[in-house]
Amino acid sequence: MDRRPVTPPLLDGHLVVDRAGFRLDVRLHAGTGEVVALLGPNGAGKTTALRALAGLHPLTAGWLRLGGVELDHPDARRFVPPERRPVGVVFQDYLLFPHLTARDNIAFGPRRQGLPRQAARARADRWLDRVGLAGYAGRRPRQLSGGQAQRVALARALAVHPTLLLLDEPLAALDARTRLDTRAELHRHLAAHAGAAVLVTHDPLDALALADRLVIVEDGRMVQEGDPATVTGRPRTDYVARLVGLNLHRGRADGRVVQLADGFTVPTAERLHGDAFVVFPPTAVTLHPHLPDGVVARHTWPATVAGVHRHGDHLRVQLNGAVSTVADVTPAVAAGLRLLPGQQVWTTVEPGAIRAYPA
Repeated sequence: MDRRPVTPPLLDGHLVVDRAGFRLDVRLHAGTGEVVALLGPNGAGKTTALRALAGLHPLTAGWLRLGGVELDHPDARRFVPPERRPVGVVFQDYLLFPHLTARDNIAFGPRRQGLPRQAARARADRWLDRVGLAGYAGRRPRQLSGGQAQRVALARALAVHPTLLLLDEPLAALDARTRLDTRAELHRHLAAHAGAAVLVTHDPLDALALADRLVIVEDGRMVQEGDPATVTGRPRTDYVARLVGLNLHRGRADGRVVQLADGFTVPTAERLHGDAFVVFPPTAVTLHPHLPDGVVARHTWPATVAGVHRHGDHLRVQLNGAVSTVADVTPAVAAGLRLLPGQQVWTTVEPGAIRAYPA
């Protein structure tokens, strides 16, 4: 038996917040040096969770501990206000002080911690150099580009040496090119951060590029958690499946066959029994104007085109039927089939592309 002591997480929380008919109820933990991404649709409770961690929304119930110190525990009437928490925050709109220079924005936190003015400004200059803005110390926020403002906001958050770094959609306000460069820069700084970090985002690319672990939140609840490979490879909700571009269906497995809706069955390479999920990519779905000859019936079903829209170099076709799904086809295929909403087609899935796992 392994008797080594278990190291408690740096961040340990059960976040329960009630707000105007909405309840957030999420368990959250993060280890030293770990980046956790909160993902979920709009209104899922991601920003509420972030604000609870920062102390901007007191907990209704549950607890929050950071480095073994209790920051919020309603039952014990314990609440540490935001300014006394070892937490740095990068807000979505950065919220830099418009009347202060980049240097003084970064020096603001250390000054509040009691560092003398000159020492705080010297620390700010070091951080400006780290984020590649050594020549911008005297500029005010309106004189900075979006990417530069984001780097100043990050430096301001890190300059207080936080145990916990919180980032609320830190790349959302940037254009595509700036976002790519800034994401790489942010990854470098997160890797060097000695504490834990929680990233709120709706962009799967940001989460996959920056986070060690994903926490999926829907309707105020955690619905899936794990490393990026596990979450993206085995989605457990429609939201996650859409996020990673997979068709997801739930059914009942019996050996190497899973029965889905309306008695429709699909074969799988995995041997399973009981409730199971079935996934396959849109690229594995082929459309036909008529029932194709020589296909296995359980790989094929009739469907109705519900919509067609561009998706990268392909067209994504939404299909309703016994098994609602999406297919990716080339523009040439779409033109040949003359795909229009309401059109009847036959759908075939490549057997080798179907994967199943326990629900």
